Amino acid sequence: MSVDEAPGRPGIVATWSSSDKDMVTTSLGMARIWATLGHGILNEVYWPSTGRPQIRDLGFIVVDGHGTWTEVKRAENYLFSMPKPYVPLSQVVHEGPGYRLVLEVLPHPLRDTLLIKYALSGEGARLYALLAPHLDDAQDNTAEAGEDLAAHRPGTALCLRADKGFSRTSAGFVGASDGWTDFSRNGSMQWTYGRAEGGNVGLMGELASNSGFLALGFAETPEGARTLSRSSLADDYDETRAIFVKGWEDWATRLKLPYAAPELTEAAERSAMVIKVHRDRTFAGAVVASLSVPWGSSHDDAGGYHLVWTRDTVEAALALICVGQFEDAGRTLDYLIGTQAADGSWAQNYYPDGRGYWSGRQLDEVALPVILAAKLGAVGHLTHSQPEEDMVRKAVRFIACNGPMSDQDRWEENSGASPFTLAAMICALVAGAAYFSGAERDYVLSLADCWNERIEDWTYVQNGDLGRELGLDGYYIRLSPRAADGGIDGIVSRRNVLHGEIPARNLIGLEFLTLVRMGLRSPDDPRIVGTVRLIDRVLRAETPSGPAYYRYNGDGYGEHADGRPFDGTGIGRLWPLLSGERGHYAALSGEDPGPYLDAMIRMVGRGGLIPEQVWDSDPIAERGLWPGKPSGSAMPLVWAHGELIKLLTTRATGTPVERLLDVKDRYHGQPPRAAVWHWRIGSPFAALPAGRGLIVEAATPFRLHFGFDGWQGPADLTAEPNGLGMFLVRFDAPMLAGHSRLDFTFYDVAAERWSGVDHAIALG
Repeated sequence: MSVDEAPGRPGIVATWSSSDKDMVTTSLGMARIWATLGHGILNEVYWPSTGRPQIRDLGFIVVDGHGTWTEVKRAENYLFSMPKPYVPLSQVVHEGPGYRLVLEVLPHPLRDTLLIKYALSGEGARLYALLAPHLDDAQDNTAEAGEDLAAHRPGTALCLRADKGFSRTSAGFVGASDGWTDFSRNGSMQWTYGRAEGGNVGLMGELASNSGFLALGFAETPEGARTLSRSSLADDYDETRAIFVKGWEDWATRLKLPYAAPELTEAAERSAMVIKVHRDRTFAGAVVASLSVPWGSSHDDAGGYHLVWTRDTVEAALALICVGQFEDAGRTLDYLIGTQAADGSWAQNYYPDGRGYWSGRQLDEVALPVILAAKLGAVGHLTHSQPEEDMVRKAVRFIACNGPMSDQDRWEENSGASPFTLAAMICALVAGAAYFSGAERDYVLSLADCWNERIEDWTYVQNGDLGRELGLDGYYIRLSPRAADGGIDGIVSRRNVLHGEIPARNLIGLEFLTLVRMGLRSPDDPRIVGTVRLIDRVLRAETPSGPAYYRYNGDGYGEHADGRPFDGTGIGRLWPLLSGERGHYAALSGEDPGPYLDAMIRMVGRGGLIPEQVWDSDPIAERGLWPGKPSGSAMPLVWAHGELIKLLTTRATGTPVERLLDVKDRYHGQPPRAAVWHWRIGSPFAALPAGRGLIVEAATPFRLHFGFDGWQGPADLTAEPNGLGMFLVRFDAPMLAGHSRLDFTFYDVAAERWSGVDHAIALG
């Protein structure tokens, strides 16, 4: 075996594999391996947590008896199967001229190792394994080819070993001296380089036998990875397989699924399994959004979707509650307690170990853990503990100090008031009020009532352009900008498209459906009914798989028109998740949600995984894009799998899992008549209805200089702290009676200066 150093360092720039996954898998034992399959081969393998992919892929080249070579992932002529929808033991059969290759991928339950059982048939055929390490998302991997195929960098190593050995091995730099390049240039394996140091590396080995087992082990050191791979091959494969299968079958017996037709039941079982696979064991309770990188084969993204978004994590936990997995949902709440910042917020997204990735703040992600805690309490799985109480109190405080306008909406693109975020915050305030007492509790509920009554002020336009053809008096919009940016009459800049500015009143989405789902508005509210008609006209598309919806009109997050991957701009495609949201409204309004459920289980990949987006245009066969089928974005999307489970539950029970009893009892699906309105610089109002009290408030100490009816009878009031981080000046309704206008301005106590801006509120 040659020990020559491979030429061509550092190789081409590394990428990840396609996000078009066949399946995701892990064991339910102590091992810390998560694996993905796509195009019939092994794709990213994650170790020692769900946030750390370590290889791009592990595939195979077959050389038939005539010397013709085929890379099986490119041939893409294979069948995929699993023993049961809830047992992610992937079995793949590749067939081509002169060969048949059968693979079974088994995560070892007890060791940090992945096993592959392989069998190649075909006269004179030979099999070659191709391994693309991408340790720790680094470009400086070192590969070594000898008796085993190995790679390492400081702190991380892998070893691929064959039970019957390799006839020849080689290490190289991708695009210059790797195994695939060898075959591409020479038509056969000609190179046997022993080492490729410091670059984007690839490994290849000619298997000595056409049937046997491979073990891919991971550890902190090369010695550890080698030990694990060899030990795993020493274990009896059938016994290891039986442990793996039993773990999943035992878990499945504890699922409590709503009654459904067999096809839907299998889809629900698969969805529950997908969520379970995405749960971390190194950081118990963490759930990443997807074990994939959207359009991963076109770029090298350190984060991808293998990050924790608090929103997606809570959505998954709520789905677990639907199927009786209370312990897993509770463990997720404990994890979120551990990742909460000192100010009560959560990072926009973060690695499973809690390190932040993007730095935005989204108020729905602060509210949803409070809703999860309330739901766990409602099903009897939560007794108030000090860590939980501290989490809720800090989250409510953050919402109270920073709402109702959020720095980002749920699509992470724009600031302002979104119906989805508003609904989550209001419900969190109502649920969280139980963790306070006295004046603090009264304030939290007062804020919830005020924001609830004002939802339409921020998100419902009268006589908007989009509703004219339908004869609508008005409709809900996706979001309104902050008051300083024009509010509901302002301009929204759509991300991911060139020249994406659009009047807020001309931008719609499905966010408003959350108002019904969480119990803040009735499904037969004329404003809701009219906006449903509008989204069905503007955002709905009929595909061969069924109805689906765009996030909003003019979205740019998706492939280009010719199918090229999203590269910062593109054209937004259809989201199966949103079919589920529309299906929830159908279930609550007396429609049949069946078409939406059927669509969700048909907009899937080869293994039944639900993608983030599906293609909405003419087929582009060379890019694998077919109408109503997965595009190149993330697959699976955990949130979408959770949505399927939740929709099945809502259809069966008539009540969405997100709906809390305290919210239902307080609002009965109707806007409240808030006793007090809360005026803030960020959410002002020009008029106060008659008979209401008023609180003028800010997050910093101030003195309010005010007068009535054109500054008559001027006076000063010093704002009082309320214990929740806000400073308040209160005007009871009798104080305002008999006046037509309140004039006021602020004196900043800390800065010792006047704001220089006068404000006025018309008094009803």
